[in-house]
Amino acid sequence: MMVSERIVGTVPRRSPREAAETVAPDATLGVSGFGSVGYPKEIPLALAESGRDLSLTVVSGGSVGDEIDTALVEADAVERRHPFQARSAIREAINDGTVAFHDRHISALGDEVAHGGLADVDVAVIEAVAVGEDWLIPSTSIGHTPAYVEAADRLFVELNHAQPLGLQRLHDVYRRRAPPDREPIPLSRPDERIGSPQVEFDTEKLAGVVLTDRPDTPYSFRTPGETERAISANLAEFLAAELDRNPILAESVQFQFGVGSIGNAMIDTLDAVDFGDRTVHYLGEVFQDGLLDLLDEGQIASASATSLALSEDGQDRLFADLERYASDVVVRPASVSNSPEIIDRFGVIGVNSALSVDVYGHANSTHVDGAQVVNGIGGSGDFTRNCPLSIIALPSTTSGGTSRVVPMVTHVDHTEHDVDIVVTEHGLADLRGLSPRERADRMIAECADPDVRPDLRAYRDRAAETAGNIPHHLPSVFDWRSDHPDQQ
Repeated sequence: MMVSERIVGTVPRRSPREAAETVAPDATLGVSGFGSVGYPKEIPLALAESGRDLSLTVVSGGSVGDEIDTALVEADAVERRHPFQARSAIREAINDGTVAFHDRHISALGDEVAHGGLADVDVAVIEAVAVGEDWLIPSTSIGHTPAYVEAADRLFVELNHAQPLGLQRLHDVYRRRAPPDREPIPLSRPDERIGSPQVEFDTEKLAGVVLTDRPDTPYSFRTPGETERAISANLAEFLAAELDRNPILAESVQFQFGVGSIGNAMIDTLDAVDFGDRTVHYLGEVFQDGLLDLLDEGQIASASATSLALSEDGQDRLFADLERYASDVVVRPASVSNSPEIIDRFGVIGVNSALSVDVYGHANSTHVDGAQVVNGIGGSGDFTRNCPLSIIALPSTTSGGTSRVVPMVTHVDHTEHDVDIVVTEHGLADLRGLSPRERADRMIAECADPDVRPDLRAYRDRAAETAGNIPHHLPSVFDWRSDHPDQQ
């Protein structure tokens, strides 16, 4: 049901301060937001400015803005945070031990909250573009909003007039039954709609509606440089050949790209590949600026995600022409967008980044030097583990010149069992079917920076003198860490 009014029926109105005053000092908040968009702003700010002694647990679907992960943290109001963050204040608090952090795969997070495995949500605080007595329509992201609304004892809705009501045309909210009565997701095409624009809830759960016109603080993407363009070119060359030899790509192709500047650069890869008469869809977690170009140019037939993780310019462009884009853009709950079932059904090609990879194919996406968390694993594990073709794309060195291709990663997010392809600006290593020793040869020859290859070969030779399927010489590993410390 599409609505023409922001508020339908009789709902309780509250000021941000009134709403914040009802939140218990040690409450668990389930907040909307994913890809730094669609998150609540007024109530978190009121909590931060309240002067109260707070020790909140905050659970989001993905990254949120400064109103939550900076203001609340600087007010010393956050004790625990789940499962992903992208602001320096919360990152520093996690790494110095001030805030307890628990990282999770995105696909299962909603279930873990709804079924009591991760957090018992006291209050859901959700941004919406419209609200009724027993429903709301999310704004620029859905994430795990349906699960948090279902799990929470009470619900506050921030009705944001800065977000266009027309966003409802994009939303497809579908909520599955709980196990053991869970049904298959009835999605037969990537662009199909199987739900409604609304998240429903029990009327008595709604504690108040707060009015706001505060915009998102969206992504600011770095313009792809020479390194990113070289990575894209290597990936395009591989995909052109893969189309001819991989039978699951014979009729249609589905892609997913991780969020960020590299992800946006990878989207440009699709412009350089001749897909013939194949239909191409984006079936991923986040919708980024480059997808608008691909839709406008007819390079892809549709784009499905859980978040409109756009830059400010990208938001302006989408909002100005929502009716036209509504036929090709679908925003779903993360339990659908990241579902292993859906990724497998459509044979999604997943392209994600990492901080480092080792010569045997393990990837570290989250921790510098194995200790300092950057953001979190997000949905990269959902796609890397479940895509029939999983690709890790990254520069061969850090901005400081340190090799990202190493003998042994200091933290493993994606194992050798899940990584099929690694691509850098120097080349591409197809690791499928190779033994660990063969993978090491391929990774060093194709992906490592030429200046580092002699050191990596020396390590490979020293490790090969030891026994084992995956040969390692641990003293040399730790010497390498001293000589080549991780950097972002």
